[in-house]
Amino acid sequence: MLERKQYLEKLKKWKDKDLIKVITGIRRCGKSTLFQLYIEYLKNIGVDEKHIISINLENPDNEFKSHKELYNFVKEQIKDKKQYYVFLDEVQNVQEFQKAVDGLYIISNVDVYITGSNAYLLSGELATLLTGRYIEIKMYPLSLKEYAIYYDKQADERLYLDYINRSSFPYALKLEEQTEIDDYLDALYNTIILKDVAQRKKIADTSMLRVVTKFMFDNIGNCLSIKKIADTLTSDGRPISVHTVENYLEALVESFIFNKVSRFDIKGKQYLQSGEKYYATDVTMRYALLGRRNIDAGHILENIVYLELIRRGYKVYIGKTGEKEIDFVAENKEGFTYFQVAYTTREKSTLERELTPLQEINDNYPKIILTMDIDPIADFEGIKKINVIDWLNEKNIA
Repeated sequence: MLERKQYLEKLKKWKDKDLIKVITGIRRCGKSTLFQLYIEYLKNIGVDEKHIISINLENPDNEFKSHKELYNFVKEQIKDKKQYYVFLDEVQNVQEFQKAVDGLYIISNVDVYITGSNAYLLSGELATLLTGRYIEIKMYPLSLKEYAIYYDKQADERLYLDYINRSSFPYALKLEEQTEIDDYLDALYNTIILKDVAQRKKIADTSMLRVVTKFMFDNIGNCLSIKKIADTLTSDGRPISVHTVENYLEALVESFIFNKVSRFDIKGKQYLQSGEKYYATDVTMRYALLGRRNIDAGHILENIVYLELIRRGYKVYIGKTGEKEIDFVAENKEGFTYFQVAYTTREKSTLERELTPLQEINDNYPKIILTMDIDPIADFEGIKKINVIDWLNEKNIA
């Protein structure tokens, strides 16, 4: 198993803290494996196996008719006053699971860990019931750096191309033939669409849901509005209402297939309500719908950079300065960092196009252009141009 060190360290940090640890992320991104790694860590530091209760709720052997049945099953295994560690994997498969989780949480010698494959886990009643009593750890498929570690290779342009061609889902690492990977991605996509989207949202017209999903994969990194999507599909002979598009997009985001990124007015320091962009959690899943031709390398790179910023803990927005756009405004406790992403800026006109919006920002926060160009770090009056592979590999962290 590939050690997902970033996430494992977070679990270690929150061990025995009086909070429910909630690991969220797209199906098959590695949440169950993370539990296995953490359980091995607990055993290695001396936790008795009898004090570790782990239940995979996708396993048919672990079907519970109610939250109370799940709660009683776990509670019956708590035999003494020593600390117990309870792991509930894909907990959303139990109706009203939040009541079982809350019940276990209030037992003084129980440390609770749960996972789920859709954002419903932290919406509605659960969030209300557990406000201030949980910490969310958002998990993603493999980063380029993790991918390089697995293959024990240097992260370079060749490996990057392999990474965006094969898949960032951990299981795909075990597959050798491209046809096997494509079949796996297709099966995974269908499982997510049916289980985490259609069933949960009670969407009967799955063919239209697939049309909307295909449109979104074909438009990653483009400014979109719900009305624009509805109008475009309708004009293409696929009539759909704005309300239906809104419902489908909400479900696709909640199942972690896509990430919605809002716009931020840099000069006015305010968040804007229109012109959002959507980025895929795994760019290779689009091949299941669109094939491998006509790949927009620039938007794929932009998508990879977005995911890395999220992994590093930034809040990410699309920047607006006057009539111009900044690809990403990344915010953390230290302030903002502004990013432009371009596959290459070797042509003078392209470099000027990327520099101009950054030059119009009057604050002193870092401003960076990320490209695939294999050049030394350049500085244009405070605006750094950095090789994106080095940045992804954390050789030049910003």
